[in-house]
Amino acid sequence: MKKFFLGIALILLVVCVFIGWRVFGPATAFSGDTYYLYIRTGMTYEQVLNQLEKDTVLRSPAAFDFLAARMNYRDNVREGKYEIRKDMSLLGIVRMLHNGRQVPVKIVITKFRTPQGFAGAVGKKLECDSDAIASFIHNGDSMRRFGVDSNTFLVIVRPNTYTYFWNTTPGTLFQKMYTAYKAWWTPERIQAAQARGLTPVTATTLASIVEEETNAQTDKGKIASVYLNRIAKKMKLGADPTIKYAMRDFELKRIYDQYLKIESPYNTYLHEGLPPGPICTPSDATLEAVLQSPATDYLYFVAKPDFSGYSNFASTFKEHEAYAKAWRDALDKQQGIRDSSQQK
Repeated sequence: MKKFFLGIALILLVVCVFIGWRVFGPATAFSGDTYYLYIRTGMTYEQVLNQLEKDTVLRSPAAFDFLAARMNYRDNVREGKYEIRKDMSLLGIVRMLHNGRQVPVKIVITKFRTPQGFAGAVGKKLECDSDAIASFIHNGDSMRRFGVDSNTFLVIVRPNTYTYFWNTTPGTLFQKMYTAYKAWWTPERIQAAQARGLTPVTATTLASIVEEETNAQTDKGKIASVYLNRIAKKMKLGADPTIKYAMRDFELKRIYDQYLKIESPYNTYLHEGLPPGPICTPSDATLEAVLQSPATDYLYFVAKPDFSGYSNFASTFKEHEAYAKAWRDALDKQQGIRDSSQQK
């Protein structure tokens, strides 16, 4: 009799060890170090389980289903992006999903030029796709609470690294960016903008043009001063980057006369003043250069013929024409050398 009870105890011990190993031991079956489970908004428990089975994530989907029922996960599915690490336990996986412990998604904002470009890049990172983001941008009611519209929304899309959850809505996406934007525009920066006749929106719009004009940081403030002087004299800005934006051709190397006739509110050769909104997302350094732009009498600038990336600045058209001719001659010479090498 003693042996019988000893045998029963041994069997129970083995069963307990087996159950404990199933619950607390390694439960994953996928290759690689990590599997990302995407639970879309509205997915049911059955759909989640089917996804785990289809991708062979678990060694025992049945054990997962058993534990999920005991932990009340079947009725508490939470959407999001979840990181399942190799050799996680069944208990760890179910607890993570039940508690909605998502892995954060990092979105790095660098340079964007168009709503489509922004929506396409961000839409790849979040559940709300590019169409949903683009629709939000073009909805006047949606953007009005951030003080922008579909033309000026790039003002609040400042270069930075943002952390979101995968199931973030477009509204939450822009709210976080707007909060960072408001924090950047301190009273001192607003005052610097006002001293130049600018607002945060128009200062960013001007900075976007300067951003596209040059990579030479020491020239950026002087270029901003040229455009501010033109605005003060009610001259057209005549900014080549706005032509590229109007044409949606950002690879143009030379702006020909026929391009200047393209009808677009962004064509600053045709229309006076700044364009309706930014033509890209300018860097902090460029925006600071605009806010600290020096007082000059410059009305013109053109790239130096040494292709150094710096510009020659002029106060008179006659002086500017001499600089411009040197630049055109250098371009023609460079093109001739290129054509000659291609013919060999």
